[in-house]
Amino acid sequence: ERLAEQALDEPSGTLRITAPLTFGSEKLAPALSEFALLCPRVKLDVVLTNRRPDLLENGFDVAFRLGFTEQSNLIARPLLAYTLTMCASPAYLTRRGVPHLPQDLQHHDCLSFAYPAGDDWHSVEKRWRLTGPEGEIAVAVNGPMLINSSAGLHQAARTGMGIVMLPDALVEQDLKDGKLVALMPDYQLPSRPMHLMYAQDRYRLPKLRNFVDFALRKWGKQ
Repeated sequence: ERLAEQALDEPSGTLRITAPLTFGSEKLAPALSEFALLCPRVKLDVVLTNRRPDLLENGFDVAFRLGFTEQSNLIARPLLAYTLTMCASPAYLTRRGVPHLPQDLQHHDCLSFAYPAGDDWHSVEKRWRLTGPEGEIAVAVNGPMLINSSAGLHQAARTGMGIVMLPDALVEQDLKDGKLVALMPDYQLPSRPMHLMYAQDRYRLPKLRNFVDFALRKWGKQ
């Protein structure tokens, strides 16, 4: 009986996870090797997409979701907010100067991410919002490129094409290495809430229960 109970409690089987592209590739994927050591009998099936697939219809056990969660029958566990950094390469700043105030951005090449229609950040393409001592300021920006790839936007910034707002998860190492320089640190950029979502009746499965505990230790609100 003890062996049977132990077998039931040991995480095993396939765990299907879905997550946004940038968070999934930069944060989730590197952490999964640690989870695999903790739960060696669990096989991970990971789908990275910026769409929001239905968990039940698509057979996912758990999802990382950005933005405000819709009312549903899923459990939503709050994670650390998904934050952005405004930055540019040293080469660009040497060539064009350093912007110190939000209004200065009107005279710079600002590269924007092309959010899909209906996304709650769609308006960020043309107007960047910053919050500082004087409150929120919306600045009309313009630049030589609009692109629907965070990785592409990241590479363009590194080569000195212009100023970008990119997820911290994507640029934190470049900021440490000096390949990109953070701008206007006194101003707060838009952020998105992030949640870990799963069906309540599946939480009894050891593979999911262990992963939820792991994810909350890594990215949960303290």
